[in-house]
Amino acid sequence: MKKFLLGFIIALLLVPVAVWAYISFGNPPVAVADPPFPFERQIARSPLHARIDREMPRTAPIDATETNLEAGAHIYRQDCAACHGLPGRHSDFAAYMYPDAPQLWKQHRQGVVGVSDDPPGETYWKVDNGIRLSGMPAFNKILTQTQMWQVTLLLADAEKPMPASVQGVLQPPLAPDAPAASSPPGAARPKAK
Repeated sequence: MKKFLLGFIIALLLVPVAVWAYISFGNPPVAVADPPFPFERQIARSPLHARIDREMPRTAPIDATETNLEAGAHIYRQDCAACHGLPGRHSDFAAYMYPDAPQLWKQHRQGVVGVSDDPPGETYWKVDNGIRLSGMPAFNKILTQTQMWQVTLLLADAEKPMPASVQGVLQPPLAPDAPAASSPPGAARPKAK
């Protein structure tokens, strides 16, 4: 019995030492291209969703008016589009992040666009607090609560028709070699092929 207890105690001491050595010598998957730990996604998602469900606001303090949606579009264009894309133009590097940054104007699952099927309070919580180890920053020191709600309401309505003023703000830029929609008189136009 003494040998069993001694072996058990030694095993208990060796486990933390082995974990420390594994981490200290750079073995964990820390590069984006590395395969994830077993059950990494499940381990990270469960506490995240539980916390969001517990803390997210249940109602928005502002309405989804054209003015608020347009303000949200300007903020989105400035602070979010690089990772989360624009309507008709996905982010070039989002798929190379880990976890990959969702494209918030892309249609998926039965016609849902981006996070428009999530409760607005969930999206607000993510904008406000960020998501650890994902590249999603917390905007609570950068944007006001009103600004974060404006972006949230914009994304909640992503699958609905947007006012022209909002569409204009979210219009993807032209590619460098694409002709402008209207050129000034006398401007050179690209030759047709």
